[in-house]
Amino acid sequence: MQDHDLLAERFEADRTNLRAVAYRMLGSVSEADDAVQEAWLRLSRADASEIDNLGGWLTTVVARVCLDMLRSRTSRREEPLGAGQPEPIADDGDTLDPEQAAVMADSVGLAMLVVLDTLPPAERVAFVLHDMFAVPFDQIAPIVGRSSDATRQLASRARRRVQGASADPVADRARQREVVQAFLAAARDGRFDALLALLDPNIVVRADQPAVEVGASKEVRGAEAVAGTFSGRARAARAALVGGAVGLVWMQQGQVSMVFDFTIEDGKVVQIELIADPERIRELEPTILGA
Repeated sequence: MQDHDLLAERFEADRTNLRAVAYRMLGSVSEADDAVQEAWLRLSRADASEIDNLGGWLTTVVARVCLDMLRSRTSRREEPLGAGQPEPIADDGDTLDPEQAAVMADSVGLAMLVVLDTLPPAERVAFVLHDMFAVPFDQIAPIVGRSSDATRQLASRARRRVQGASADPVADRARQREVVQAFLAAARDGRFDALLALLDPNIVVRADQPAVEVGASKEVRGAEAVAGTFSGRARAARAALVGGAVGLVWMQQGQVSMVFDFTIEDGKVVQIELIADPERIRELEPTILGA
């Protein structure tokens, strides 16, 4: 009993930090509490004597629980935008004391949570753990089931989305869609000048290795070079949600074989990433957009 009480005391010392981690990942106070409680249950069943770094172990467990919870939200895709929005921290002394509320709210307002909610689960976990809690990529990698380099890419993609997104995901996606649809139409029709007008002068197009193997250039820089690359092409591409943002996909035999992951800032395309790696495509969860 004494050992159990000591373990409970050590857990309580980490609870506030664990709730902050879970809240940033889930955007819900109640779900964050559920994730932290699950971590306690797993700790109570574990052999604590084999845990060298209890704080790190608990953070890892909470992150894995949150990742599972995020992945289980698939039904939200069928709900209108605005359903299931993140919860602001309740100002309820019976729920959170002022110190806990301050820790959980630090550097993450409701607007940020709305943007985070557009990220795919693994991107969100990688971004939160690394950028908000300084967890090294080699420790995040086993949580999201990726290599350290792939985890770094997840966080980098999430960072670009967070920096380029507005607090209104409906308006943001509408603007993204206008630019991507205009890009697609100009590319299909071979309208070089129209394409050029949509591109940032310093745009970069990068392709992963599987995309290079099927004919894509590893890297193309500059608006004129990129416009020349796409002009008269992309006839089989279709608009899609790619990792929560609007992009394009290339279909073969009814399956997505390549993703065009756009980064758009101030109405201009600043980067396109061509992704043909099947694992990365699954992670981005592309969803075809209607006409």
